[in-house]
Amino acid sequence: MSAKKGMEGETNRAAVLEVDRASRRTRVFASGLRNPNGLSWNPQSGALWVAVNERDEIGDDLVPDYMTSVRDGGFYGWPYSYFGGKVDTRVKPQRPDLVAKAIKPDYALGSHTASLGLTFSKGASLGPRYRNGAFVGQHGSWNRSVYSGYKVVFVPFRNGKPSGRPQDVLTGFIGRDNKAMGRPAGVAIDKSGALLVANDVGNVIWRVSRRN
Repeated sequence: MSAKKGMEGETNRAAVLEVDRASRRTRVFASGLRNPNGLSWNPQSGALWVAVNERDEIGDDLVPDYMTSVRDGGFYGWPYSYFGGKVDTRVKPQRPDLVAKAIKPDYALGSHTASLGLTFSKGASLGPRYRNGAFVGQHGSWNRSVYSGYKVVFVPFRNGKPSGRPQDVLTGFIGRDNKAMGRPAGVAIDKSGALLVANDVGNVIWRVSRRN
């Protein structure tokens, strides 16, 4: 999502919307989320979480993509700031009033990982290591000199919050010629408890299950 058309042309974008199915009315639940994906309810806390694919062209190590709980009425920075109050000086005019109230995300997932999917492991049958946490599909980005992402990771949770570093679950998507053989996106848990991973290279869905 881009703000190049001006903020007046970005109504209801970079946001999580709540839709009332009966009245079909829509309201902004949270805003300032550059590209929120994989909305998922945390089974411990009941909070809504998303993975966010952040902005480009500030360098290899900026800006971190992230996953975060989403507050009703919360503002998360886009396009004026990132990761809370870190101002993006490229944006004109500036909005210091909005930057001042920007919420810092809960958990960084690495710059230009293009994290595009998130699902909590509730019901997963992949073993005790993956009992409590979230799987994240990292698509990978064009905007980094050294590849990052191109894998699926697991973020362990404790008491409703992330509690450790990301753990690789599915890798090997970069070939010997340094070209992508796959780009993970959406993730889900199927009825048997296996992990499903959408791959937008090759029209494939991967299924990851525990070896018996």
